[in-house]
Amino acid sequence: MHSETLLECKTHRWIICGRDPDKPDKIIDTNQYMVRTDTRMIILDPGGIELFSSMLACALNYAPIHEITDLFASHQDPDIISSLGLWDQALPKGRLHAPWLWEGFIRHFGMNNIEYVPIADDGGEINLGSVSLQIIPAHYLHSSGNHNIYDPELKILMSGDIGASLEPGQPPLFVEDFEAHIPHMEYFHKRWMPSNYAKNDWIKRVRQLDIEYLAPQHGRIFRGDDVKRFLDWFERLEVGVGVQASYRN
Repeated sequence: MHSETLLECKTHRWIICGRDPDKPDKIIDTNQYMVRTDTRMIILDPGGIELFSSMLACALNYAPIHEITDLFASHQDPDIISSLGLWDQALPKGRLHAPWLWEGFIRHFGMNNIEYVPIADDGGEINLGSVSLQIIPAHYLHSSGNHNIYDPELKILMSGDIGASLEPGQPPLFVEDFEAHIPHMEYFHKRWMPSNYAKNDWIKRVRQLDIEYLAPQHGRIFRGDDVKRFLDWFERLEVGVGVQASYRN
């Protein structure tokens, strides 16, 4: 599994792990993010059970096991958090920050030791000592209980499935040509995002943030002017097309 530092400052850095050439062909590729301070590390959307050994090895390249103190799950999907049962054994004193709505479902992945820290519908923050990460509501995009992570110091928004793209092979880390990138993400957003109302509420919310990097869970990362290009494109897009598709079938 490939890993590299995305951004860093005096207090912390963001690391991405993904683009695993050894993953099974029928498993969707995912980006896992880690935020490392001098004494602690959190893993954001740590991935599916099939990735656990690769992700643990990746994480240990950046922190000893006792300093991996926190996990974050944006929502309940298996590609987000089905590895929980194994992290539960590796991090018996760890904490999982996840939406309150999904606790009874997420615990099905296995959770006997890690503390469940429920996230309220209106978000909150995760305090790692030298850095505080903001939890931004993103409900119904695509999960009914869903959140993003925003770092105001490094100006990065970990956006989960929002901004996701599906490309074969090992695509570059960043979007290089926005217009050429649209076909890789258009159907995903039309089908997996169910609500135009929720979409527009989220766009209004995140336009108030100072974002230089928008980092989704699948595919390439947006940076600079491409963040605004994505928001403008997403705002115009009609989502929830599965309803129309059901009438045609």
